[in-house]
Amino acid sequence: MPSDHPDKPMRRRGRPPKDSARPYAETRQALIQAGLAILTEKGYSAVGIDQILRSVNVPKGSFYHYFKSKEAFGQALIDAYAEYFARKLDRFLLNTDIAPLQRLRNFIDDAGQGMARYAFRRGCLVGNLGQEMSLLPESFREQLSGVFEDWQQRTARCLRDAQAQNEIPADLDCEHLAAWFWIGWEGAVLRAKLEASTRPLDIFAEGFFLRLQT
Repeated sequence: MPSDHPDKPMRRRGRPPKDSARPYAETRQALIQAGLAILTEKGYSAVGIDQILRSVNVPKGSFYHYFKSKEAFGQALIDAYAEYFARKLDRFLLNTDIAPLQRLRNFIDDAGQGMARYAFRRGCLVGNLGQEMSLLPESFREQLSGVFEDWQQRTARCLRDAQAQNEIPADLDCEHLAAWFWIGWEGAVLRAKLEASTRPLDIFAEGFFLRLQT
């Protein structure tokens, strides 16, 4: 996961950790990674900070040494997940050795394999948080919307490549289709978790690719 800490941290609140052998930046990153793993399975509102601290052996009471609040921690998690997922999208969607639509199919297949690997317990952190928005800090709203917009732009670029290679009609609105993809994809991921099956992902993908041919 990407690092998310200033080069020269400002004065920190909270109890300093007892284990001084582990650097501040390393411990902070470990907390972010633990938070990502837990929040892709559980809701933000349901997760206690103590659970995350225990998972990386950070003493109770040391949380505010690394983050000024749970809201700030959530913001760091969104940033970290967004960066990780943007790199993943680019790895698939910018691979010019593969035809554009096949790039998108490969991304879908990989996502299904990833969900199956974790027994369909994990989903999309951004999608999970979006479903909880009425219970979350308002600062998350714009941040989450920005992440979806970024993913849509990356997907639209792949679809424009498909147009340039005559895989899909030139008159299709790639930005609109990319937004449609992510709106539908998040619903398919939710249904896949519910059913513990990749079938919802396959059904959505089949409908989306049919739309691209009309």
